Amino acid sequence: MSALNSFVTVMAFTLRNKLRTKAFLITTLIIAIILSVVVNLPYIISAFSSGSVDSIGYIETSAPKVTGPLKAYYDKQEEPELKLVAFPDAGSAEANEKALKQAIANGDINGYLAFSPGEGADFPKVTYKSEELLAMGAPGSIPTVLQQIKTETVLKDANLTDAQKAQLFAPVEIDSVQITTSEGAGSVGEGKTPEERGVAMGLVYVLLFVLFLGIMVTGQLIATEITAEKSSRVMEVLVTSVSPLKQMFGKIAGMFLVGLSQIALYVVVFLINLSLPHNQGMLESMNIDLGAIDPLLIVYAVVFYLLGYFLYATLFAAVGSIVSRTEDLGQAVMPLTFLSLGGFYIGMFGMAQPNSTFVEAASFIPFFTPFIMFLRIGLADPAIWEVALGLGLLVVSILFFGWLSAKIYRTGVLMYGKRPSIKELRKAMKAYRV
Repeated sequence: MSALNSFVTVMAFTLRNKLRTKAFLITTLIIAIILSVVVNLPYIISAFSSGSVDSIGYIETSAPKVTGPLKAYYDKQEEPELKLVAFPDAGSAEANEKALKQAIANGDINGYLAFSPGEGADFPKVTYKSEELLAMGAPGSIPTVLQQIKTETVLKDANLTDAQKAQLFAPVEIDSVQITTSEGAGSVGEGKTPEERGVAMGLVYVLLFVLFLGIMVTGQLIATEITAEKSSRVMEVLVTSVSPLKQMFGKIAGMFLVGLSQIALYVVVFLINLSLPHNQGMLESMNIDLGAIDPLLIVYAVVFYLLGYFLYATLFAAVGSIVSRTEDLGQAVMPLTFLSLGGFYIGMFGMAQPNSTFVEAASFIPFFTPFIMFLRIGLADPAIWEVALGLGLLVVSILFFGWLSAKIYRTGVLMYGKRPSIKELRKAMKAYRV
């Protein structure tokens, strides 16, 4: 019972000590504010840009058979997305170019359309020019409208009826349905509709960030606190009252509760901002229904977060115990940082091809499993045995690295001076049994 009391005491002390730190509270508040801004960013941008419509200039005598219908298309819109502004012909191409550039400089237009004879066709070649660095093409729906005008120009002599034209221009719709082919072996799902896939992709994207940040932030906190106590010689006092192993697992549990409280706060802030009327309207316009989230996916998210946290937390604690100065900690934890970054980036880039061989293989590597296997569950349909194998390997890895980290921690907290070599560490570890 005393062992349990010591563990709970260390955990409570770590939790209480961190939650009272001004830097931690201020950082948490700042991140919550940033999260609120990010969630409402589309509305903020639209609020500042409301009433402003991009103006596109052109010379009224150049390609009137094109510019006439193009201008008429936007003029008849109740809330035009663009405004076409005609400029009189200045007498030469150079003078027209100069006048349009001056209009951009004066702020009258955002860019302009230039027309030149097309190759082997009646329809002219269109060039959009502006000061924007990434002006890769005409803005808005201009290319689509120009395509319609071109098609109508080509078909003007075909004597088609309005019904035939409407049928010709009607887009071809293709429904997309995900299926599963692993019924025999069992799978974690039965395929997803496009709406469910969209919601699942958004959820996976967000939770990959949460998992990565949770691992990195709490892991760094664990390593930093252990190294700080060791460098200030506080560790020498602590080991006389609480065994090093209880310290390590108590700190890991305490930091887990700290990280969990942060994530809970961010989730509440996110949901409150998402429930605002303007954000609800945006979700409805994008056909996003949060009710389509599979509850099982949330369960998997929690499971993989817990397992991923404890895998990396034990390693961060072990590394922090062998570093005597906080200045050296960044370099010492760099391999763990690269491992977590690797899992995160594979997950991000793997969202496009969750069934690729590389992604499937990476999902069975314990350091990557929390990211990649969760990605596959959310966006693909892995067999149940694959999920079970990934979870089993992850649990075994946690037990092994927990045992190894405990031995390293037990030895490292009392080793001062330069960071010990692997040979010195192994020799010292043999003196202790964990």
